Amino acid sequence: MKVVVSLFGAFREHDPAARLELDLPDGARVADLREALDRHGREHWPAYRPELLKASAFASETTLLRDAEQVPDGVPMAVLPPVSGG
Repeated sequence: MKVVVSLFGAFREHDPAARLELDLPDGARVADLREALDRHGREHWPAYRPELLKASAFASETTLLRDAEQVPDGVPMAVLPPVSGG
């Protein structure tokens, strides 16, 4: 299945469109999406920091999803890096 991922925060700096499309097997879990994005980052983004992805969350349009949850078919996803401030 094809999954559209919107990029936010530091990830947005890697791609001018701030979104990309990844191929995942049917029934993929969020952990599979995380791995696919990691592979894409290592191959295409020179300034990519894998540790940031490890600390990031994934969300559908309405819900934060854990790594063990299934990626909803046909639903856009977002990768949300941690935010700091005060």
